Amino acid sequence: MTGHPVVTTRTGRVRGRTVNGVHVFKGVPYAEPPVNALAFQPPEPAAPWAGERDAGAFGPTAPQPVFPQPADLDGFFPTVAGDDYLNLNVWTAELGRAGQPVMVWIHGGGFDGGSSIPYDGGRFARDGVVLVSVNHRLGAEGFLAPGDGIANLALLDQIAALRWVHHNITAFGGDPDNVTVFGESSGAMCVGALLAMPAARGLIRRAILQSGAGNLAQTPETARHVGGLLAARLGVAFTREAIATVPRQRLLDAQVAVMADLAPHPDPWRWGGEPGCRVTAWQPVIDEATLPRRPLDLLRSGAGADVDILVGTNSEEGRLSLVPFGALDTVTEADLATAARLYGLPPGRVHAAYGAADLGLGPGDLLALLQRDWWYRVPAYRLAEARAAAGHAVHVYEFAWRSPRFGGLLGACHFLEVPFVFDLLDDPRFRPLLGAEPPQRLADTVHAAWIAFAAGGDPGWPRYEVPRRPVLRFDDVVALVDDPRPAERALWEGVY
Repeated sequence: MTGHPVVTTRTGRVRGRTVNGVHVFKGVPYAEPPVNALAFQPPEPAAPWAGERDAGAFGPTAPQPVFPQPADLDGFFPTVAGDDYLNLNVWTAELGRAGQPVMVWIHGGGFDGGSSIPYDGGRFARDGVVLVSVNHRLGAEGFLAPGDGIANLALLDQIAALRWVHHNITAFGGDPDNVTVFGESSGAMCVGALLAMPAARGLIRRAILQSGAGNLAQTPETARHVGGLLAARLGVAFTREAIATVPRQRLLDAQVAVMADLAPHPDPWRWGGEPGCRVTAWQPVIDEATLPRRPLDLLRSGAGADVDILVGTNSEEGRLSLVPFGALDTVTEADLATAARLYGLPPGRVHAAYGAADLGLGPGDLLALLQRDWWYRVPAYRLAEARAAAGHAVHVYEFAWRSPRFGGLLGACHFLEVPFVFDLLDDPRFRPLLGAEPPQRLADTVHAAWIAFAAGGDPGWPRYEVPRRPVLRFDDVVALVDDPRPAERALWEGVY
């Protein structure tokens, strides 16, 4: 069945496409283009339009640098040129007042890359969910904070998209009072920030954080340091007005140059750059008006207490940044020691805590696990522990299925769970990660758990509680595990 459905939003009518019973609306603006007078300024609501706006193709994507990728993975995040990149996409099987659960996807990409394009929401719509995916500003455009009272524009974009959902999603068959926001990597970290931001209160009923838990946020001082480096590279005054006048490609080139400037000074607490990790110069910024403290600390203090949370990580997150680049075997014991020192771990305990001798783990294997724990798993546990202590609902998962790609070395790497969540194992774009025969039964299980959580707050296993610490492990055999890897967990006590 095909067709051209039309839905009336507050700003005008949009004409989508119907394919196999799913109605798709792409490139719908939720805010005005952030250019000219609106460049580097908070988002303004989209202006109304007359007639029917065609929503049959993906809209423009946020400007971003081109980073080198392994040949097998190159081109995964396609870009579309244009200024109107504050847009979103909607997939739904029922229009009108159907009252379906709504899931809003925030893509990953290190805060300075990525887009909504690779994430087809059709299988969510098929299974009774209205799926919304969002584009937002990236890099300096999204996170420049010169101390002038404006900060976190990328997060404000996401809140503007959530407000659009609140006002318009009923017409697309969704329930505005049952919205689950979810994301992966930097997208999950943005979700953690949204839960902590006063401006997002009342817009989110549930949240899923995949490999990220609101742990990254720069201090105002660090943000000014990074922004000052950018202004110096551009040869302009360190004001948003001056930087906004710089041509787009020159600005993107300067962002890459700033990352190179920071790389010789690795600091995971400020911008990363430790062995095996690239610099993350642009991040959420602690800001009195929008994000008063680090998101993880605000969540520990009770922010977002009325939001159900599902949080988790993959078993071998760090392998994605090492294996495809041929770097796993180049990691030395000195690299491993440097990373452990920068992460604040007790010296001399890493090998024993991870069972290196018994499991035959080399320094590259161990570095991938340290990256997993510092960037993703330990913050997830800290969030879960705080929520459980306060008696609030939180569920924890681990994605453990190992990809056969790269001779089996890729393992249960970062991002690998995403095609299982979206039930997209047959999408050829994911083949370089998944190999030829990924287990569809596991995708059925993961996808159903996400939908069950979005619908009612229960993904199908017990809430996290201490001291039991139940974690559902998704693998060829799905199993509930209590307190997985306690020696590793103990190593990180006092960190975060």
